[in-house]
Amino acid sequence: MPGQLTRAAIAAQPEWLRQVPERVGDLRLPQHARALFTGCGTSFHVALACGRAAQALEVVLGAAPDADVLVAISHEGGTRLTLEAVESFAGETWLITGAAESALAKAVDHVVVATPAIEESYCHTASYTCAVAAGRALLGEDVSGLAADVFRELDVAPLERSAHDRFLVAGAGRDLGTMLEAVLKLREGAHVAAEAHQTEQLLHGHLAAIDPSVRCFVLEGEGRAAERAVDAMRALGELGCEALLVPTTHPVLDIVRFQRLACDLAEARGIDPDLIRWDEEPWNRARQAQDFTSSDP
Repeated sequence: MPGQLTRAAIAAQPEWLRQVPERVGDLRLPQHARALFTGCGTSFHVALACGRAAQALEVVLGAAPDADVLVAISHEGGTRLTLEAVESFAGETWLITGAAESALAKAVDHVVVATPAIEESYCHTASYTCAVAAGRALLGEDVSGLAADVFRELDVAPLERSAHDRFLVAGAGRDLGTMLEAVLKLREGAHVAAEAHQTEQLLHGHLAAIDPSVRCFVLEGEGRAAERAVDAMRALGELGCEALLVPTTHPVLDIVRFQRLACDLAEARGIDPDLIRWDEEPWNRARQAQDFTSSDP
């Protein structure tokens, strides 16, 4: 059945998350050290959800914020740019991964295996949420309740699927990682044209390209971000868009509704989200043209 691997991984999240505190154990990033999280693709979104973050290429280019500790995220441990970032970093290095043995694992000072297995679907879900939980645990957060939270989230009514060709997710502050990961799931899982916008940026010019053909989700956030989210909803309403203000509490919990939506959209459109088109041409050739050392997103 198309999408069965992605759906199975989504359903496995409570059990995988339950194991994260034990997997991290007493490990913590050095106190008072300036930590920087890095990765590519979904792993960069993990980085954003954990704290100060920079894309791996920016670290390699020397354009990242100064840091004492670099925490790399790579589910399979073979992402070339992330390895280059680690090798170019002069300080202490960590890896959050699903593979205890990999090129990256050999290159860092400390390895945290956040999942019990390598996720089979290329549309990563459980590996994302477990990596976020592990990263935040390394910072001292109590993540023991996340498994129960996600279990309850899987039992609520999903976001309603629709026939829109374009989707938009806006967010700010603590929700930036969720915003980008939600859009990636919609794009790679359901092959829809999805856009990610910081809430304030959406309100500064981007509305000119938005019309009722775009289905919109605005992540509420907190404080001033929540106030601007309401303003964004008002503006999208004036444009006649189908828009939903989505309350947010924690990046591990908040992404689940979009994981489920991607699968539901894919199913309705006869798309298999598991392989993210790597089994089709010319997408397979496009993947190979990137010259990755592994298939790790």
